[in-house]
Amino acid sequence: MDQSRIPSNRNVPGPVSQNLGRPLKRAFFARSVHEVAPDLIGATLLVNGVGGVIVEVEAYHHTDPAAHSFRGPTPRNKVMFGPPGFSYVYRSYGIHWCVNFVCEEEGSASAVLIRALQPTHGIPAMRRRRRLHDVRSLCSGPGKLTEALRISDEHNGLPLDASPLALHARTGKPDVVAGLRIGITRAIELPWRYGLKGSKFLSKRF
Repeated sequence: MDQSRIPSNRNVPGPVSQNLGRPLKRAFFARSVHEVAPDLIGATLLVNGVGGVIVEVEAYHHTDPAAHSFRGPTPRNKVMFGPPGFSYVYRSYGIHWCVNFVCEEEGSASAVLIRALQPTHGIPAMRRRRRLHDVRSLCSGPGKLTEALRISDEHNGLPLDASPLALHARTGKPDVVAGLRIGITRAIELPWRYGLKGSKFLSKRF
Protein backbone atom coordinates (compact mmCIF):
# COMPACT_ATOMS: atom_id res chain seq x y z
CA MET A 1 0.00 0.00 0.00
CA ASP A 2 1.30 3.42 -0.97
CA GLN A 3 1.60 5.24 2.36
CA SER A 4 1.39 8.56 0.55
CA ARG A 5 -2.27 7.82 -0.20
CA ILE A 6 -3.22 7.61 3.47
CA PRO A 7 -5.03 10.85 4.39
CA SER A 8 -2.95 13.28 6.39
CA ASN A 9 -3.77 13.56 10.10
CA ARG A 10 -3.35 17.33 9.98
CA ASN A 11 -6.98 17.93 9.05
CA VAL A 12 -8.47 15.21 11.24
CA PRO A 13 -9.87 16.28 14.65
CA GLY A 14 -8.98 14.41 17.80
CA PRO A 15 -5.95 12.62 19.23
CA VAL A 16 -3.93 10.91 16.50
CA SER A 17 -0.45 10.80 18.03
CA GLN A 18 1.55 7.64 17.44
CA ASN A 19 3.11 8.20 20.87
CA LEU A 20 1.30 5.82 23.17
CA GLY A 21 0.48 6.61 26.77
CA ARG A 22 1.15 4.31 29.69
CA PRO A 23 -0.35 0.82 29.50
CA LEU A 24 -3.73 0.55 31.22
CA LYS A 25 -3.92 -2.20 33.84
CA ARG A 26 -6.97 -4.13 34.97
CA ALA A 27 -7.24 -1.89 38.04
CA PHE A 28 -8.25 0.96 35.71
CA PHE A 29 -11.55 -0.85 35.15
CA ALA A 30 -12.30 -1.51 38.84
CA ARG A 31 -14.42 1.64 39.03
CA SER A 32 -17.92 2.75 38.14
CA VAL A 33 -18.69 2.04 34.50
CA HIS A 34 -19.81 5.68 34.26
CA GLU A 35 -16.30 6.82 35.18
CA VAL A 36 -14.46 4.35 32.98
CA ALA A 37 -16.53 4.97 29.82
CA PRO A 38 -15.68 8.68 29.29
CA ASP A 39 -12.09 8.05 30.47
CA LEU A 40 -11.63 5.61 27.58
CA ILE A 41 -12.16 8.35 25.00
CA GLY A 42 -8.68 9.10 23.67
CA ALA A 43 -7.16 5.83 24.87
CA THR A 44 -5.61 3.49 22.31
CA LEU A 45 -6.77 -0.09 21.72
CA LEU A 46 -4.46 -2.49 19.88
CA VAL A 47 -4.92 -6.14 18.95
CA ASN A 48 -1.66 -7.71 17.84
CA GLY A 49 -0.41 -4.20 17.15
CA VAL A 50 -3.38 -3.16 15.00
CA GLY A 51 -5.89 -0.58 16.20
CA GLY A 52 -6.38 3.06 17.05
CA VAL A 53 -7.75 5.74 19.31
CA ILE A 54 -11.10 5.07 20.97
CA VAL A 55 -13.50 7.84 19.91
CA GLU A 56 -16.90 6.40 20.88
CA VAL A 57 -18.19 4.09 23.62
CA GLU A 58 -21.40 3.19 25.45
CA ALA A 59 -21.81 2.33 29.13
CA TYR A 60 -24.02 -0.55 30.32
CA HIS A 61 -24.72 -0.89 34.05
CA HIS A 62 -26.12 -4.06 35.60
CA THR A 63 -29.27 -2.14 36.65
CA ASP A 64 -29.82 -1.08 33.04
CA PRO A 65 -32.59 -2.98 31.19
CA ALA A 66 -30.54 -2.67 28.00
CA ALA A 67 -27.55 -4.49 29.53
CA HIS A 68 -27.02 -8.16 28.69
CA SER A 69 -26.54 -8.83 32.40
CA PHE A 70 -29.86 -7.31 33.51
CA ARG A 71 -31.66 -10.67 33.85
CA GLY A 72 -28.74 -12.48 35.42
CA PRO A 73 -25.84 -14.68 34.30
CA THR A 74 -26.05 -16.91 31.23
CA PRO A 75 -23.42 -18.89 29.30
CA ARG A 76 -23.26 -15.94 26.89
CA ASN A 77 -22.72 -13.14 29.40
CA LYS A 78 -20.87 -14.91 32.23
CA VAL A 79 -17.69 -12.90 31.57
CA MET A 80 -19.57 -9.76 32.61
CA PHE A 81 -20.05 -11.22 36.09
CA GLY A 82 -16.34 -11.86 36.50
CA PRO A 83 -13.55 -9.52 37.59
CA PRO A 84 -12.95 -6.17 35.86
CA GLY A 85 -10.40 -5.67 33.13
CA PHE A 86 -11.46 -8.49 30.83
CA SER A 87 -13.01 -8.49 27.37
CA TYR A 88 -16.61 -9.50 26.77
CA VAL A 89 -17.18 -10.37 23.10
CA TYR A 90 -20.54 -11.38 21.69
CA ARG A 91 -22.13 -11.72 18.26
CA SER A 92 -24.77 -9.09 17.52
CA TYR A 93 -27.83 -10.19 15.56
CA GLY A 94 -25.85 -13.22 14.40
CA ILE A 95 -23.88 -10.98 12.05
CA HIS A 96 -20.90 -9.26 13.65
CA TRP A 97 -18.86 -9.32 16.83
CA CYS A 98 -18.91 -6.58 19.48
CA VAL A 99 -16.20 -6.03 22.08
CA ASN A 100 -16.83 -4.72 25.60
CA PHE A 101 -14.61 -4.02 28.60
CA VAL A 102 -15.86 -5.41 31.94
CA CYS A 103 -15.92 -2.83 34.74
CA GLU A 104 -16.64 -2.52 38.47
CA GLU A 105 -16.20 -5.20 41.11
CA GLU A 106 -16.66 -8.88 40.38
CA GLY A 107 -20.35 -9.72 40.23
CA SER A 108 -21.43 -6.22 39.17
CA ALA A 109 -21.73 -7.28 35.52
CA SER A 110 -21.24 -3.81 34.03
CA ALA A 111 -19.32 -3.11 30.84
CA VAL A 112 -18.34 -0.54 28.22
CA LEU A 113 -19.10 -1.24 24.55
CA ILE A 114 -16.41 0.05 22.19
CA ARG A 115 -18.27 1.66 19.29
CA ALA A 116 -15.64 3.39 17.15
CA LEU A 117 -11.91 3.92 16.71
CA GLN A 118 -9.76 6.38 14.83
CA PRO A 119 -7.29 4.08 13.03
CA THR A 120 -3.65 4.83 13.82
CA HIS A 121 -1.80 1.50 13.78
CA GLY A 122 -1.82 -1.18 11.10
CA ILE A 123 -4.03 0.70 8.64
CA PRO A 124 -2.97 -1.45 5.63
CA ALA A 125 -4.01 -4.59 7.54
CA MET A 126 -7.36 -3.01 8.41
CA ARG A 127 -7.95 -2.11 4.77
CA ARG A 128 -7.31 -5.69 3.68
CA ARG A 129 -9.62 -7.11 6.33
CA ARG A 130 -12.42 -4.64 5.64
CA ARG A 131 -11.89 -4.64 1.87
CA LEU A 132 -12.13 -0.87 1.62
CA HIS A 133 -9.79 2.09 1.46
CA ASP A 134 -11.54 4.95 3.28
CA VAL A 135 -9.84 5.33 6.66
CA ARG A 136 -12.91 6.97 8.15
CA SER A 137 -15.02 3.88 7.46
CA LEU A 138 -12.62 1.24 8.78
CA CYS A 139 -13.69 1.36 12.43
CA SER A 140 -16.77 3.62 12.51
CA GLY A 141 -19.02 1.11 14.25
CA PRO A 142 -18.76 -1.77 16.74
CA GLY A 143 -18.93 -4.47 14.06
CA LYS A 144 -16.61 -2.63 11.71
CA LEU A 145 -13.87 -2.23 14.30
CA THR A 146 -13.95 -5.88 15.37
CA GLU A 147 -13.58 -6.92 11.73
CA ALA A 148 -10.74 -4.43 11.21
CA LEU A 149 -8.93 -5.64 14.36
CA ARG A 150 -9.93 -9.28 13.72
CA ILE A 151 -11.69 -9.63 17.08
CA SER A 152 -13.92 -12.69 17.53
CA ASP A 153 -15.19 -15.04 20.23
CA GLU A 154 -11.59 -16.22 20.60
CA HIS A 155 -10.98 -12.94 22.43
CA ASN A 156 -13.89 -13.36 24.85
CA GLY A 157 -12.70 -13.45 28.45
CA LEU A 158 -9.14 -12.32 27.72
CA PRO A 159 -7.36 -9.86 30.05
CA LEU A 160 -7.14 -6.37 28.64
CA ASP A 161 -3.57 -5.87 29.85
CA ALA A 162 -1.97 -8.91 28.20
CA SER A 163 -1.17 -9.95 24.64
CA PRO A 164 -2.81 -10.03 22.13
CA LEU A 165 -4.75 -7.08 23.60
CA ALA A 166 -3.16 -3.81 24.63
CA LEU A 167 -4.66 -0.61 25.97
CA HIS A 168 -2.77 2.65 26.41
CA ALA A 169 -3.94 5.69 28.34
CA ARG A 170 -4.66 8.91 26.50
CA THR A 171 -1.84 11.43 26.53
CA GLY A 172 -4.07 14.49 26.81
CA LYS A 173 -7.56 15.42 27.95
CA PRO A 174 -9.98 15.25 25.00
CA ASP A 175 -13.26 17.10 24.67
CA VAL A 176 -15.82 14.39 25.49
CA VAL A 177 -19.50 14.69 24.63
CA ALA A 178 -22.41 12.54 25.82
CA GLY A 179 -25.67 11.48 24.22
CA LEU A 180 -28.23 8.72 23.82
CA ARG A 181 -27.16 5.19 23.01
CA ILE A 182 -27.78 3.63 19.60
CA GLY A 183 -29.69 0.55 18.46
CA ILE A 184 -31.44 -0.32 21.72
CA THR A 185 -35.14 -0.49 22.60
CA ARG A 186 -34.87 -0.22 26.40
CA ALA A 187 -33.60 2.63 28.57
CA ILE A 188 -33.24 4.71 25.43
CA GLU A 189 -33.46 7.93 27.45
CA LEU A 190 -30.15 7.37 29.26
CA PRO A 191 -27.28 9.58 27.98
CA TRP A 192 -24.65 6.86 28.36
CA ARG A 193 -22.96 7.17 24.97
CA TYR A 194 -19.69 9.09 25.00
CA GLY A 195 -17.58 10.35 22.14
CA LEU A 196 -14.78 12.60 21.01
CA LYS A 197 -16.27 15.94 20.06
CA GLY A 198 -15.87 16.71 16.36
CA SER A 199 -14.39 13.34 15.43
CA LYS A 200 -14.95 12.20 11.85
CA PHE A 201 -14.62 8.55 12.92
CA LEU A 202 -17.83 8.22 14.97
CA SER A 203 -20.47 5.65 14.07
CA LYS A 204 -23.06 8.43 14.24
CA ARG A 205 -22.97 12.11 15.07
CA PHE A 206 -24.03 13.27 18.50
